[in-house]
Amino acid sequence: MGSLTTLAVLMVEGGVRDLLYETHPSGSASAFLSFAITILGGGLLAGCLALIMNRLR
Repeated sequence: MGSLTTLAVLMVEGGVRDLLYETHPSGSASAFLSFAITILGGGLLAGCLALIMNRLR
């Protein structure tokens, strides 16, 4: 659980950094892949947080 949460945070943080500093890849397929990884990281993070909150309840 901890490793998935860490992976999700790193995926989201990397994508947000790319958006803020505009270091997105030049190719359209690469840009789509980078955006998809950020979305996947956000979903993974939300799922991990939901499981943690469910266990605390």
